[in-house]
Amino acid sequence: MMAQKELCAQLGLKGRIIIAREGINGTLEGNSVDIEAYCDNLISMKGFEDIVIKRSTGTGTAFPKMSIKVRNEIVSAHLNTEDVLPYEVTGTHLSADELEAWRESGKEFYIVDMRNDYEFKVGHFENSINPNMDNFRDLPQALEDLAPLKDKTVLTVCTGGVRCEKASGYLKTKGFNDVYQLQDGIVTYMEKYPNKGFKGKLYVFDNRVVMDFDTLDNHTVVGRCYLCDGSTERYVNCKNKTCNKHFLVCDSCEIEHGIFCSDTCKNVRQKVVAR
Repeated sequence: MMAQKELCAQLGLKGRIIIAREGINGTLEGNSVDIEAYCDNLISMKGFEDIVIKRSTGTGTAFPKMSIKVRNEIVSAHLNTEDVLPYEVTGTHLSADELEAWRESGKEFYIVDMRNDYEFKVGHFENSINPNMDNFRDLPQALEDLAPLKDKTVLTVCTGGVRCEKASGYLKTKGFNDVYQLQDGIVTYMEKYPNKGFKGKLYVFDNRVVMDFDTLDNHTVVGRCYLCDGSTERYVNCKNKTCNKHFLVCDSCEIEHGIFCSDTCKNVRQKVVAR
């Protein structure tokens, strides 16, 4: 951990790294020379020779600082006694090219999106299943609705493929017989096949909030304003701090209502200010 902190400080990188017994996951931002220096250092370490590294265009302000943490899990599922270790049980990896071949062939399969509900709302695969999870810890509660798929071909998808390592394995331990996971995640598919099977933008956990690889004349907006159901891809947090709901809002509704998810939240804040 200290070696990672020192290296990132030396290279002037910002971002987030999580280390767990399951593995390591992180997103870093810096200039291209320093990023390549970090990647060269990482793959030179024993055990990291084949680590998957994804690259995308940054903004220079995606992260406010460098954060490195050691946790019990890379993505908290809190499965407790039902926990699965991805290096022991996980779904069969399906590449972006293989997924596109499945789509083109008309093969019967079901895409289950393992991301949070608010991530799904701004972009998702056509005809994919949203288990409506507020967070990854809700996965066990989603099983009842997914049960009809136990004897079907299931493909789990998530942002970069990390969440699916555990989610697909969990489904297998719960009796799902033919489980795949999208290798290297939605971001890799989008990069290779922009605006094809995946529509909208991809939610990311940094100051960019959403990203895509589409051209301006080749983009489908799927996000809907929480207040009026109009098209939008802009996220805000409700200004009522006791609510802080993360939601999509269009420009017109922000002008009319302010950055509040409801009149109740707006009025509560006005009463607090009046005191």
